[in-house]
Amino acid sequence: MNIKKKVFLVLLVSIFTFFTSLVLFIIGCNSSTLINNYFKYIFLGTTILSFIFLLSSIIILIKKRKRQGFKKVIFKVIFILELTYAIGCISFLFLLYGPFNGLREWLITTAMQTMNHKYYCQWFYSDIEIKRVLDNNYIKEVDEDTDTSLVDHKEIKEYANEYEKEILEHDENQVYKIIRFKVNNCNAYLGVVYDPAKVSVGLTHDLFKYGHYVHRMAKQDGAVLAVNGGAFVNEDRYGSTPLGLTISDGKIITDGGSINGVIGITKDNTLVLLKNTNGSKALEMGVRDAVTMGPFLIVNGKSSFISGNGGWGKAARTAIGQRKDGIILLLVVDSNEFRTNGATMLDLTQIMERYGAVNAANLDGGTSSCFVEKGELLNDPIDSTLAHKSRGLPTYIKVME
Repeated sequence: MNIKKKVFLVLLVSIFTFFTSLVLFIIGCNSSTLINNYFKYIFLGTTILSFIFLLSSIIILIKKRKRQGFKKVIFKVIFILELTYAIGCISFLFLLYGPFNGLREWLITTAMQTMNHKYYCQWFYSDIEIKRVLDNNYIKEVDEDTDTSLVDHKEIKEYANEYEKEILEHDENQVYKIIRFKVNNCNAYLGVVYDPAKVSVGLTHDLFKYGHYVHRMAKQDGAVLAVNGGAFVNEDRYGSTPLGLTISDGKIITDGGSINGVIGITKDNTLVLLKNTNGSKALEMGVRDAVTMGPFLIVNGKSSFISGNGGWGKAARTAIGQRKDGIILLLVVDSNEFRTNGATMLDLTQIMERYGAVNAANLDGGTSSCFVEKGELLNDPIDSTLAHKSRGLPTYIKVME
């Protein structure tokens, strides 16, 4: 191998080493989770050393302009690959740490609301930066107890707008209808349930052992419509244990406190959103079914204040709401195939406002988000491996015929 070939190979290795080390060093400067200080300084030294070799190689090659013994085609192919890699590294750093906050806010707010994937953002950002982003993206819930008198269950016959018409036009004995639309180019499904007495909390048949897919639970129970329910214990990889307070058919299933908030349905078939409660208090209020989740989107007709994306990012979402006439709204919004899109808390709130919800709350989302009709999964859940499937859950919201 002649000197010129050797110098060119050194150049290629230097380019690859320089940009790789630079990326890892900058990541280490912004967070010590993925790369600790010891390795950060090793990558700094590697970056400096490789830059020296890179610069020296360029100078030598400039002096030796003729490409004797080296084919132009090979030179161009390798150079294009190296250039593509360099551009990719620079673009990656620009997206993570550049002046535009879009990706940063999406990654931090989305990852920090997951149960097991907070490290996605902790790898790249410090606790201070994560806190700064979360402080700028938050939801301030309405600080009121649910006023059940605002839901009078009286039939509305006149359409105030096109959305009212979508809701209210139905056959006399129709149990539910499904309205389909798009949210941020993702599929959305709104289940409209005309009799709230038919809505309740369903449970996995292997409670505290194994969670089950919503479509299987719905088929076993004979539910005509179903969505996923409340949160479940973080450490429970089988999805068998509901988090916080859970009530089904007037029986307390778990009583771990309100956590984010309790979403309940009373014996009078009114949706109630409760804070700082427990099982006995909820039963005294006449709650027959309940799960724990949040945040609350609308309370007593007043929408929560949402700053930025609400601190939850964009993802697949599920929400429940109730109109003044008692009609229950079950909303599911899909994500895209890379889990980078979906709905924000503001999107959910605006949809619930549009369709007349007096009270509305967020349910568990992400891979949990499922919309099932007569035992068939209609939407497209995507898990963290990007596989098109949901996961086992302990609770779900069911509609019986």
